[in-house]
Amino acid sequence: MSPRIAFVTSRELPHPDIDEQLLLPLVPGAALIAWEDETVDWASYDAAIVRSTWNYTDHLEDFLVWAERVDSLTRLINPLSVIRWNTDKRYLAQLERGGFAVVPTVYVAPGQVAPEAALAGRIVVKPTVGAGSKGATLIRDDADVALTHVAALHAAGKTAMIQPYLDKVDTLGETALVYVGGEFSHAARKAPILSRAMEWSTGLYADEEIVSATATADERSLADAIVAALPTLVEGGGDIAYARVDLLPTASGPVVLELELTEPSLFLSVDQAAPARAAAAFVAHVVGGAARS
Repeated sequence: MSPRIAFVTSRELPHPDIDEQLLLPLVPGAALIAWEDETVDWASYDAAIVRSTWNYTDHLEDFLVWAERVDSLTRLINPLSVIRWNTDKRYLAQLERGGFAVVPTVYVAPGQVAPEAALAGRIVVKPTVGAGSKGATLIRDDADVALTHVAALHAAGKTAMIQPYLDKVDTLGETALVYVGGEFSHAARKAPILSRAMEWSTGLYADEEIVSATATADERSLADAIVAALPTLVEGGGDIAYARVDLLPTASGPVVLELELTEPSLFLSVDQAAPARAAAAFVAHVVGGAARS
């Protein structure tokens, strides 16, 4: 008998994400359910797999309360401890302490002042809790504009993060490496977003240009090492069903822009075999977890 799986989305998404359109026919008995729907009997499902809950950044406290409640009623995937850790990008500091190459980042919490050196040149200022480029701004050598954006984030109760703009992305793009069931599945190339006019057809994330890609040996090495290290980086890191490692190119090799363990798009449409791989991995993960419990 197939497990009963809830793929979790948001009611603010105007139509099902392409990943979900590809996954649902491959997972018998699966349903697409909004996390905000208070009528759902989550205990009736064998697992709730977080997918396109992309409005959580505006409702983080409510989202984490929801995650805690669902975790008490059924199996939450990825695990609650991983979601708590991964919904704030300050996890990048832990990756850096672990010896992984990340985009250099300065964090500025409300009440703190951004160091002058961090404001020079082309920089990106964005909130530590954010998705789909919401709240992210590329600033070209203008400290006053940068400070204004930091102040706006602080006024909204958010911690700001300041990063240098790594301009090789303009020619080489950003590489996303997707893992399901702990194994590498496929890679995608994302065109630069911040250096061009952004469009927001869904209102939840900036529209992206995504194509299939072949990860380089250096990209695979870095991403594979991070996924392998997850059990030591975060509680529950050995029990993830999906991960996406986003890398930017530099002259000295790839660096981590984001490690997506909460609700990443898996870009299943760029690889013909990816939907079946993901569906099989998700079902196996749920069945395997039930066998262990």
